[in-house]
Amino acid sequence: MIELTSLNRNEAKRYLGGAKIELDERMSELFDSCEKQVLSTAKPKFLYKIIDLPNDRLTAGEDIKSHLNGCTKAVLICATLGAEVDRMIRVSQISDMPRAVVLDSFSSVAVEQLCQSVDALLAEKFPEYYFTFRYSPGYGDYPIELQKEFLSLLDAPRKIGLSANENYLLIPSKSVTAIAGMSHNPIERKKRGCAVCDMRDRCKYRRNGEHCGF
Repeated sequence: MIELTSLNRNEAKRYLGGAKIELDERMSELFDSCEKQVLSTAKPKFLYKIIDLPNDRLTAGEDIKSHLNGCTKAVLICATLGAEVDRMIRVSQISDMPRAVVLDSFSSVAVEQLCQSVDALLAEKFPEYYFTFRYSPGYGDYPIELQKEFLSLLDAPRKIGLSANENYLLIPSKSVTAIAGMSHNPIERKKRGCAVCDMRDRCKYRRNGEHCGF
């Protein structure tokens, strides 16, 4: 079990598209309130499964093959904040849209912090392995259709209530599926960031002179 006790406020501001803005008293109070509401509402859950490589079912596309190059195993990961968070945001969208936007940002921060905690847990559990960073269906040429394959292999719908709709979007929405490579040898650092991102020409963060954190 992983418990979230605080959320990164600077990351929440960045998700709002204004990492450099200074919060006035009113906005600080809103941030405090939204952080507390997300922490009290979220029900963090996760699953993982170690698989042997090569695995043709999960390595469609050239990007993931490059990402897992040199790895003998991989770990499939899924994580979710639970349906209550989606419901909380929807209710706020009806009554208080500015609050809903901040809640959504803090929820995005929360699911990423959950994934980072899973990363740390795996590193501690398997100290004999080096891990690549997480890579999710939909990145690069890695098919988003593999969402359902991930969820099936992890038995996620039954175990933690995480599924995907007909467009392969995760339900609840504040959720993540990903794969990370595992190797007994140090792993060459792969390129990340704007230079190799398919979204770079239409990214809202780049328009503001910032980045998404990836």
